[in-house]
Amino acid sequence: MSRLVDSSISNYEALENIKNGKYVMPAFQRQYVWSMEQVEKLWDSILLDYPIATFLFWHVDDDNVTWDTYFCNFLNDVTFDNRKQADTVNYELSNINVNLTDTAVLDGQQRLTSLFLSLYGEAFIRQKYARRKSSGGIVTKLLIELNKNKITVDEEEYNSKKFDIKFSDKIGKQSPTQFEIKNILDVKFQDETTREMAIEDAISNVPADSKDYARNILNKLYNKVFVEKLIRYTEIHDMKQDDALEMFVRFNSGGKALRKSEITMSILEAYWPSAKTEFGKLLVDSYENFGTDFIIRSALMLYGDVVKSNINKNIAEELKNNWNDFKKALKNLESILKDMKIGVSRFSGSWNVLLPIIYFIYYNSDYRNNLDGIRAYLIRAVLFTYFQSGTTSKLQQMKSRINENDHEISVEMLNQMNDLRVTDGKIEDILNEEKGSRVAGEALYFLSLDWRNNHFKYEQDHLHPFERFDGNKPIAVSMEDWRNWRGNRNRLANLHSLEGRSNASKSDMRLVDYYNDMNDSQKEEFRRQAFIPEDVSLELENFDEFYEKRKEILTVKIRELLG
Repeated sequence: MSRLVDSSISNYEALENIKNGKYVMPAFQRQYVWSMEQVEKLWDSILLDYPIATFLFWHVDDDNVTWDTYFCNFLNDVTFDNRKQADTVNYELSNINVNLTDTAVLDGQQRLTSLFLSLYGEAFIRQKYARRKSSGGIVTKLLIELNKNKITVDEEEYNSKKFDIKFSDKIGKQSPTQFEIKNILDVKFQDETTREMAIEDAISNVPADSKDYARNILNKLYNKVFVEKLIRYTEIHDMKQDDALEMFVRFNSGGKALRKSEITMSILEAYWPSAKTEFGKLLVDSYENFGTDFIIRSALMLYGDVVKSNINKNIAEELKNNWNDFKKALKNLESILKDMKIGVSRFSGSWNVLLPIIYFIYYNSDYRNNLDGIRAYLIRAVLFTYFQSGTTSKLQQMKSRINENDHEISVEMLNQMNDLRVTDGKIEDILNEEKGSRVAGEALYFLSLDWRNNHFKYEQDHLHPFERFDGNKPIAVSMEDWRNWRGNRNRLANLHSLEGRSNASKSDMRLVDYYNDMNDSQKEEFRRQAFIPEDVSLELENFDEFYEKRKEILTVKIRELLG
């Protein structure tokens, strides 16, 4: 059971803890993203006596971190681009010695990093065509103006700075009335016996009518750094890394709520800095709308524990070192689905169903000898909504089954799994799906694979128009039968796939009229594509017979689809 400890320390104590390595950041922290203006406003808020929010710390020791738990140190320098936004920097990861380092910052990284850079670090502005400070970055200092006559505050603007605090790269032209904030760390300001003289020296060039203002600012700055307990924090003890990650994701960092997948990507990039670039190249074509989550989950499926969903150093290095084989598996997946006339892009929003196939392809070079198993698995998983719940446990189940089955997906294997075994009840459930449901759409898609043109857009269409059941019932039909027909009109046995333009022109035309408007070859093609039963009238009065006969045909076709 985790326990919480609330406390507070001064800015100086917190920053000394960072400097001495007592405080670190977990590997899943995101990059430093603050702008120069945000840093300036942080100091403005401090001098205005505004609270700077609470911090969340995680106490780390041998009981809650393992050998592969990595951390990163705070930045010693930062380069801002010409828009004055911090450059992205990949933190270097390392293990920690818990005898020296016992605190990881879960919430407050941006604020603490900003304070640390202001007082202990260095800031640079990247020149227009330079990538790094070594390529022409300009040194910049965080200054505060001590001459009140030079300060102009726009009282009409909300959230404007009340003190003149700003970064300046005009080091050689610095005003004699400006004070560099980090100079407050000089020993002469810390020593009580020399502080008053140090302040007087610092304000020697300030006009007489501003000296009291300047003196008050420097005294306040000293108090805000060394005396007041501004860093109010809650420290969590006895908490494992998975729980720390979960807690971190629930917090806002820098004002942006983070998803677990974003943190996972940050961890991966820490071990493999070019990961996002490589992912982008892979996702450009067939997997364009899949996103990085798909690749990360695939990597966990192949190299790690898909249930825990945690990227560690070993998984990251496996993915990096086997990247070509990983890409080949995805290309092979696309190829075999194309041979089955199934578009891989169809699964961009439901890609979990593809992961067991990727696993099979990756670890079995003879996967093409069992395409029937792949096809049966894919269609069963989709139509039986296998991944509707318990996604990671289902993936782990498939992974274990494939391993037990000599790294194969086979129909025999599927028939031994309750969730993927074909039963009359499951087929009946598919047939009872209604227009607009995902299962109905997928069933119609798979049933039309042999004639569907990938260049056209298809829609779910009623054979006997839906609206025809809203009017008066046929005289020969009983009220009870009419109610049943109305109940069945929206179900799969009265649905088919129709190209969008044809569907628009068909509208609510009676089925018999729609059919009779065709020539003989069109009628034959329509009967084949829509599975129209033979020797059954297409008049609405015969809907019951039509429905039951077509249901029988679809039952056979769906069984074939399911392998």
